[in-house]
Amino acid sequence: MASSRRSPSPEPPGPQPIRRLHESLINRIAAGEIIHRPASALKELLENSLDAGSTSIQVTVKDGGMKLLQIQDNGCGIRKEDLPLLAERFTTSKLSTFSDLSRLTTYGFRGEALASISHVAHLTVITKTKSNDCAWKAAYLDGSLVPMKAGYSPDPKPCAGNNGTTIIIEDMFYNTPTRMSALRSSSEEYARILDVMTKYAVHNPKVSFGCKKAGSLSPELSTPSCSETSQAIRQLYGHSIAKELLHVTASSVSDDNTDMDDSEDPEAWSAEAYFTNVNYQGKKTALLLFINHRLVESHRIKRSIESIYSGILPKSSFPFIYLSINLDPRSVDVNVHPTKREVHFLNEETIIERISDAIQQKLAGQSQSRVFEYQTLLTGGTAQSGSRKGKEKASNADEVEGDGEEAEDDRRVSGSQVAKKVLSQHKVRTSLQDRTLDSMIPVTDPLRTDSDEPVTAIRLRDIKESTCHFTSITELRRLATKRIHHDLTEIIKKHTFVGVIDLCRCLTLIQHNKNLYMVNHAALAEEMFYQLALLQFGDYNRLKLDPPPSLRMLVKFAVDAEEDTARSGMSEDEIVDRIVKTLMDRREMLLEYFSLDISETGDVKTLPHLLREYTPNLDKLPMFLMRLGPQVLWESEQECFGSFMRELAYFYSPAPLSVGLAPASDEDEQENLKSEAWRIQNILFQAMRKYLAAPKFLLDNDVVQVASLPDLYRVFERC
Repeated sequence: MASSRRSPSPEPPGPQPIRRLHESLINRIAAGEIIHRPASALKELLENSLDAGSTSIQVTVKDGGMKLLQIQDNGCGIRKEDLPLLAERFTTSKLSTFSDLSRLTTYGFRGEALASISHVAHLTVITKTKSNDCAWKAAYLDGSLVPMKAGYSPDPKPCAGNNGTTIIIEDMFYNTPTRMSALRSSSEEYARILDVMTKYAVHNPKVSFGCKKAGSLSPELSTPSCSETSQAIRQLYGHSIAKELLHVTASSVSDDNTDMDDSEDPEAWSAEAYFTNVNYQGKKTALLLFINHRLVESHRIKRSIESIYSGILPKSSFPFIYLSINLDPRSVDVNVHPTKREVHFLNEETIIERISDAIQQKLAGQSQSRVFEYQTLLTGGTAQSGSRKGKEKASNADEVEGDGEEAEDDRRVSGSQVAKKVLSQHKVRTSLQDRTLDSMIPVTDPLRTDSDEPVTAIRLRDIKESTCHFTSITELRRLATKRIHHDLTEIIKKHTFVGVIDLCRCLTLIQHNKNLYMVNHAALAEEMFYQLALLQFGDYNRLKLDPPPSLRMLVKFAVDAEEDTARSGMSEDEIVDRIVKTLMDRREMLLEYFSLDISETGDVKTLPHLLREYTPNLDKLPMFLMRLGPQVLWESEQECFGSFMRELAYFYSPAPLSVGLAPASDEDEQENLKSEAWRIQNILFQAMRKYLAAPKFLLDNDVVQVASLPDLYRVFERC
């Protein structure tokens, strides 16, 4: 057989010439390394806002940040003369020499974030410093100032604005279609944005964060300022995590002293951790790691902590950990990753070992018992397997056969009259005639009789919807109707009250059919009072205050009780003057629409009365009036009405005061608690049965199923 001749291989090509890349191409490639998606751009800008000393950061998102990503803060602002350099690469106010990296205490330092954003999106900046009389607005493209409209000069233009900076990013990745097509859906990108904001909100509880979609009235993420880390975790990650949290601190010294002297010991460090105990079991590890206040990732720290839980949690169960490590800036190298996602630091193994030991010791001290909880669907039905149904049918057939001819006659009369045996686990074990735990405790209340007989429910008057032709009120009522969760509303309307279990945390047990639920009665009441305020808009009953208190005195009392008012940049008297002026200028509107009557001399004469059978806690009146100033959005009609009614509902809710009052005696305190529990059971829950159309968001944190009779029978059957 003749062998075929092998074809000669082609000659290798010659060397290609080396070219200098165009400046715009270089900048676009560099931008791709830093700005991966809208969430990475947000992270850079959040850090800039925190570097500027902001106490409030508000974010607005459209289409997952692709169409619009707006970040507004109240920081120190940017000087007008610095605006031409703002979006150029490697322009920063954080450092001037390489040695400054060893003393770096800020988030940003390279000056690449805004430059990178300007190369892949349309960037607009509005900024105002305290020394400026007006704000300045500038637009950027490819790192340079550009005209905001054709025919205009690119120089910054004066405009109205508040102290601080607003960054507006539009049409992200408009010039890089490959990067845009690689991104996920807008909902997933928005979820990533919320994740970044949630983590920074936990680490910065003294800063108020807010995030909402463009066009939405209420934010999906909102945190107050002057909070604590544990409270932020509770608000952002829910009660199921917060109630299982443990707290531990560790440091380079043996006595857990977290104070460190940078000048004396460059290797000093301290750490603080909040982590869940063995009762919490997540689907994946949730690690919030901050090193020198910078959100980073560390696979070594994550593996070390997971190894601790691997021996105490079931398989495929993982913990929640928030860990903040503070080190001397001289021992940290932050310039190892384009997005500053990773850092290197000295004595890494020793520090990780000390922190892991502290977590393990704390877990060992809390592992005496475990509590297993679960939550099922809120529907009243019970799913049955085919085998269980078959067994029930067979048992019913046996019973019918045992009845002989009499049963046969019954079947001739009516097949629907055959009595089916109801299993014990499917019986609803409750009676409206039974007394609750609280009903046997004597309570002094003006609405309660002194007899020993159980008190019947207070009869509530019907409340009719007021006639209103405002488009804004019509839209708010439509949105309230759209949010209704019918199954949850059915549970509230047909529940059986069990008892208040914790007044301070506003927790109550109720039963519906075969399920037991723990609810936050303050959250349910607040939503009910908002709906009542919306229902009666413009036609409220009036609660007369006699003698009428001074508006200024009440607002001043609330401002004096607030902490960290100096962060606002105004004195307490200036804050009081501004709030009082805001309310006095709108006296006629408040009286006409909300029955809030403030006299010309500044006395509060009447308040809107939402429910005749219930009087709100007037100790909260100063806080209510103070919050009307900054919390109500007065400029927009719909947002003004909506936010005012939200504040009114919060005033009416039975949530405890955040500030302490004069101490009372133990007997008086116990009597007040009993009276409050009676009002919650016999007035508020009766009103919820009649008026509350429960929205779906109450299922997130405020309504939890804690027991189910069929499931409990299954547990005991295995014992």
